[in-house]
Amino acid sequence: MPRLSRRTLLGSGLGLAALTTLPGTAHASVGRTCACGPALPLGERAIGAPTGSAFARQVTALSDHERYAAAVEQVLAGNVPAFLRPLTPVVLDAPDDHLGPRQATVFVTPDYVSIGSQRDFLRVPLDLDGAAHVADALELALPTPRIVDAVYRAAATRLEPAPMPPTAAMRSMPYVVEHQRLVEAERGSLPILPLLAGHKKDLVLTNRLRDMPDRVAIYGWHRTSGEPIQPLSLVHGHGYADYSHGVRLVHRMVLVDGQAMDYFDALADHTVAPLLTREGRLDGAQELLQRYG
Repeated sequence: MPRLSRRTLLGSGLGLAALTTLPGTAHASVGRTCACGPALPLGERAIGAPTGSAFARQVTALSDHERYAAAVEQVLAGNVPAFLRPLTPVVLDAPDDHLGPRQATVFVTPDYVSIGSQRDFLRVPLDLDGAAHVADALELALPTPRIVDAVYRAAATRLEPAPMPPTAAMRSMPYVVEHQRLVEAERGSLPILPLLAGHKKDLVLTNRLRDMPDRVAIYGWHRTSGEPIQPLSLVHGHGYADYSHGVRLVHRMVLVDGQAMDYFDALADHTVAPLLTREGRLDGAQELLQRYG
């Protein structure tokens, strides 16, 4: 199992961000946060960059593809709220019958990818192509369903899902904006940091994408009982996204029993992968993701 020290991994050609300290982290029994993590490798938000509401107005009349491309451009330009930048560590314990490493720590965005300022932001759904492009450009990744479950358990703030009527308009920007309003009304003054969950379905990595490369894999939207509304599904094409979809990014560094390891190497390692996924090994996950980005 190839493992690297934090210094070696962070100083490598992977372009991984330096570790920073995260305040206000909490602990849970399975899928818990710990005390330190990296940050999104983005430049500062430009003065005059569109807010979330301004971006929504700008792209409302665009096609789905054009809207996703515009969102990717804003994210990579650094037009994201400050709360999205520090990544939150989440600890995953090994399954009871696992004979390998006992614990993995992943670092995830505190909320789903958003555009705008701290006070005026919009969580933006992306199709798989757009999400993969952002992940690849920032040398990040997407979670697995097991990680999505751990994020929900670790979240200090958990929201009840707010489904909207499944109409032909559910992919439109007005639907996205209305869902944002519902989520924020429920959140109220509850904090996003260190981790907010329960309000979106996740785009995820799964071995099933190999057999269905024209699809997007989605999972999650947990009820307060901890059960997801959305089981792992590949029913939609890879160019599909609707108001309920969110993109939570995962850092390429994972700590395995305290030792740093590349996320994609960990998914491919038969002794480590069971900490991160319920599917056994996930070989070639990086190439799988790059196929779309």
